[in-house]
Amino acid sequence: QVQLVESGGGSVQAGGSLRLSCVASGYIARRCMGWFRQAPGKEREGVAAVYTGDGRAYYADSVKGRFTISRDSAKNTVYLQMNSLKPEETAMYYCAASPPNRYDCDLVSWHTPRGYNYWGQGTQVTVSS
Repeated sequence: QVQLVESGGGSVQAGGSLRLSCVASGYIARRCMGWFRQAPGKEREGVAAVYTGDGRAYYADSVKGRFTISRDSAKNTVYLQMNSLKPEETAMYYCAASPPNRYDCDLVSWHTPRGYNYWGQGTQVTVSS
């Protein structure tokens, strides 16, 4: 059983930065930990993921070069540093954990929600123009 709690959301102006945190209780070694976002009326989309086995990171094309995902194994925490935020990135941001696997996040199709079986409650990010 894994429980995930997100924090760090808020309101920023376009071009601003936020750092989201996802604190996990339970065993998250060798899992894909993903960040997703969902705006009203839109599908949930994968933003970034990290494989806790080796720290390998994965990013959606839309956030490459602006967002950085990282993990702190000692704190059982995954972070998402978001820079140069855009108004269209206003959404609820969710942290998710996949079932354990020995390889990487590609195995679980990290960018799709179906690869994950644990979800946090979300944290709201609002970017104003």
